[in-house]
Amino acid sequence: MYAAEHAAREPDKPAIVMATSGEVVTYAAYEAGANQVAHLLRETGVRRRDHMAIFMDNEPRMLISEGGAERTGAFFTCINSYLSPEEVAYVINDSQARVVMTSASKADVAQRLPDLCPNVERWLMVGAAPGGPFEEWQEAIDRHSTDPIDDEELGAPMLYSSGTTGRPKGILRPLARAHPGDRLPAAEGIAALWGFREGMVYLSPAPLYHTAPQVSVALTLRLGATAVVMEHFDAAQFLDVLGRYRVTHSQVVPTMFSRLLKLPDAVRRAADISSLERIIHAAAPCPIAVKEQMIDWFGPIIVEYYAATEGNGCTFCDAEDWLAHKGTVGRAVLGQVLILDDEGTPCATGTPGTVWFRGATSFEYFNDEAKTAASRNADGDTSTVGDVGYLDEKGYLFLTDRKTHMIISGGVNIYPQETENLLITHPKVMDAAVIGVPDDDLGEAVKAVVQPVPGVEPTVELERELIAYCREHLAHFKCPRSVDFEVELPRLPTGKLYKLVLRDRYWGDHTTRIV
Repeated sequence: MYAAEHAAREPDKPAIVMATSGEVVTYAAYEAGANQVAHLLRETGVRRRDHMAIFMDNEPRMLISEGGAERTGAFFTCINSYLSPEEVAYVINDSQARVVMTSASKADVAQRLPDLCPNVERWLMVGAAPGGPFEEWQEAIDRHSTDPIDDEELGAPMLYSSGTTGRPKGILRPLARAHPGDRLPAAEGIAALWGFREGMVYLSPAPLYHTAPQVSVALTLRLGATAVVMEHFDAAQFLDVLGRYRVTHSQVVPTMFSRLLKLPDAVRRAADISSLERIIHAAAPCPIAVKEQMIDWFGPIIVEYYAATEGNGCTFCDAEDWLAHKGTVGRAVLGQVLILDDEGTPCATGTPGTVWFRGATSFEYFNDEAKTAASRNADGDTSTVGDVGYLDEKGYLFLTDRKTHMIISGGVNIYPQETENLLITHPKVMDAAVIGVPDDDLGEAVKAVVQPVPGVEPTVELERELIAYCREHLAHFKCPRSVDFEVELPRLPTGKLYKLVLRDRYWGDHTTRIV
């Protein structure tokens, strides 16, 4: 269904609830605001397949802005709210955004953007100060009608990859020629897979600029359900919100599982999780020990999928399947999974190679034919985002790493995910990254960068303890030869580790990543 129908049927029902501030946006208010944004975009000349961008922290105005764009046939790009001015400007310019909407909480960065983005026609900011380059968002939309625009057309997100291995890439997927209120088979398929339903209460703990939260909240609003949005993830608050709002569904990343498991026992025991029906997780492989503990705690309601923003394929498994194939990210539910070596030859069962999907949703990298071509196989119907994994004899996919994170040490390919998964289970480790660093003998040496649990001192003794712990459980060539410590690792709020930042610290002025 369409938000307009829900607004007519239950105008006072909460559509959006902010977890910390308690702000509530009803369906009537959401519908009115989205229509006003659509009128503003039309006034600016935005038509089907034009582009606009949204640069905000988690807040209702971000979702209302998306809702307005979704009614104009436009592509809207939600920008990572943690980027620098230059990084934000790159996305705005690359996406050819005609309108940019931001908020006062991002003013330090946003104020620099007009000079860096000369082709943007209109700048709006929630809470903008008078006299600046930005129109005040609420004042601007309030000049427009709360009724739908006459020529409503379905718009869609064009989101960017996180850029953990280089420049972010705009991911353009096919745009259906449809009215926003039409049935959307793809959306219905996702909702069925995730167990979404009318009347549910969905908790969104992650940044809304990321694909999974954006899709999840959009589906929640199409179902006429309530989305409880956390401004920022906090493990203790997550548990509190579950009980306070009788949450039925949520989607998390494995890092959030780890944070929940490291809460004091008393906090965990006091949590009311009785309303939960389904917890969905994705974005990164989950360490087996972490997922086992979460299933023991939350019950067999945890499901997992593997997919990319590109939408080129998807695997899925429920708790029962995962327990029978521990470590899997499931079997294909969209597209056919192929595991190919560097020559494009199928790998044997159990042998890692690049993960490809055949026959799934088409996509392209915006304004980058070369990157689009590089993601395709010779048949043009098979694509990859560069992940590495293998299939077992029953077709379950197991991920080992991103190909771009591979370490080549002494001629041996080492995928650090396995070592990271082990380190995170150590009781003194809060977070861990494993990278390759320059080594005159081996080319690259394996190094761990560890964030200790609060109260644990980073000492030489701890370094030795962690290396010994790895050697006890893994082949020695996979184990770190050294451990450095950080107060906090550069992990994106989406759960992805910003490894490029870590690697650059160690490679410095090297012109190549091969010594």
